[in-house]
Amino acid sequence: HNLDTGPAAKMMHRFFVSADCIQQDAIVVSGKLLHQLRHVLRLGKGDSCIFLDNCGWEYEAVIDRMEKNQARTTVQKRRPAGGEPQTRITLYQGWLKGSKFELVLQKGTEIGVSAFVPLLCQRSVAIPTPESQVVKLGRWQAILQEAAEQSGRGMIPTVQPAMLFPGACSSVGCFSLLPWEQERTVSVHLALKNKPKRRCVNLFIGPEGGFSPEEVELARSYGIRTVTLGPRLLRAETAGLVAATLILNE
Repeated sequence: HNLDTGPAAKMMHRFFVSADCIQQDAIVVSGKLLHQLRHVLRLGKGDSCIFLDNCGWEYEAVIDRMEKNQARTTVQKRRPAGGEPQTRITLYQGWLKGSKFELVLQKGTEIGVSAFVPLLCQRSVAIPTPESQVVKLGRWQAILQEAAEQSGRGMIPTVQPAMLFPGACSSVGCFSLLPWEQERTVSVHLALKNKPKRRCVNLFIGPEGGFSPEEVELARSYGIRTVTLGPRLLRAETAGLVAATLILNE
């Protein structure tokens, strides 16, 4: 699934930058990224790193000048960014307590999930307020970017505001799977077997208490297929990571 950019490129530090930082054959950085380059990583003139535009391109650049308010680099190579899977997975994850959702975001990004949607379900233990969602979305964006840089992704996954489960079911427009502990026969492999190669898969994972039977029936009425992940009962923060891995493997 990955584009091999070579051992040297993989060892370099990787940073996502906004479009206004890219100036033809130069990239100019300031603010928090400048602080990270200078004071955290101790990079200076002559050091190389990789910048990503979050549109599918990466730029291998050498630092020319490290000034007080900005660092200027010269682009040596421009190439398609690697690290993106051929299949786009949108993970509809039931809202989780504490830092569990952050774990799903981080590890899901490393695995190859392309988008995350928090779900509010009948058995959700914690229901966020609109104000807390705004705060969490900002933190989640930072987690996604850091995980994408660390794992060699070419693009930062997106995260959307929370949705009610019925609304999410009615909005899906491509092939969708819902792992359910009471499904006994259809595995991820069987669900995808003899199907045209899927470029887009929606994955529904319940909260700590799982999906209610009524929610499962509602999902099925919208064409969402239930699948089993095996004989063991997985935690809510584990199930989505396992299912996403199985889908990408298929």
